[in-house]
Amino acid sequence: MAETNKLFVEKVLEKIRRDDLRESKTGQRDEKMEELKSEIQRMKAQRSRLGQPPRRRG
Repeated sequence: MAETNKLFVEKVLEKIRRDDLRESKTGQRDEKMEELKSEIQRMKAQRSRLGQPPRRRG
């Protein structure tokens, strides 16, 4: 009986660790996306301050 419980607990712990790792990666990805969004906003503001008209495709 103790061996069965030990195996069950180990499997649960492995699942929790996998889930934590996924959340960690997702959190890192979200942080990186926010950094990139703020960088894009900064660059757009800088471009408008410089007075350059946006490029037109055509």
